[in-house]
Amino acid sequence: MKRTLRCITVAAAFMLLLTSIGLAESANSFFDQGFEKHQQGDLAKAIKLYTKAIDSNPAFAMAFQMRGIAQQQLKKYPQAIDDYSMVITCGEPYFKAVGYYNRGIVKNITGDFAGAIPDFSQAIELDKRMAAAFFHRGIAKSKTGDLAGQTDDFCQAAQLGEINAERWLNTYYPGWKQHLQQPPPLLPQPNPRESPT
Repeated sequence: MKRTLRCITVAAAFMLLLTSIGLAESANSFFDQGFEKHQQGDLAKAIKLYTKAIDSNPAFAMAFQMRGIAQQQLKKYPQAIDDYSMVITCGEPYFKAVGYYNRGIVKNITGDFAGAIPDFSQAIELDKRMAAAFFHRGIAKSKTGDLAGQTDDFCQAAQLGEINAERWLNTYYPGWKQHLQQPPPLLPQPNPRESPT
């Protein structure tokens, strides 16, 4: 009886393993087909295939990412935001950074500049070298009236290689590079011979 029960348990575990492998393969297959349709410009079909990949693997961050991009291209902004939010929920740190960045982009597009700033900030927190996040956060800050914040973010973006930020700074703040290279002003040091009063 114990031997029969053990055989049934092993067989059940083997079936579960085959099922999970099959689901992973089908999720990847649906994703690959969706990506091909996406590249061909058939966004509606790509979204359906990405959805099938997600149905097969509900934590498939790349499928959420690509479906979000397709939704964004179709100007289905609420759906794109939902998909990018799922990238943040399901993804590894790199995917989370990209999810926050893309969600911030959609918020900028829809005029939610105040909502975009925290998303770009989160992307930067996860990837401190994401020049585009600094640049687009600078745009959002300018739209909310934070012009000093815009300039600071554009300087960070330009230092990281963002050409559009550098062009803007060269146009509106031609001496920005020299300003960054200057050492900070020295603060007066207390005289150790003077006693505090």
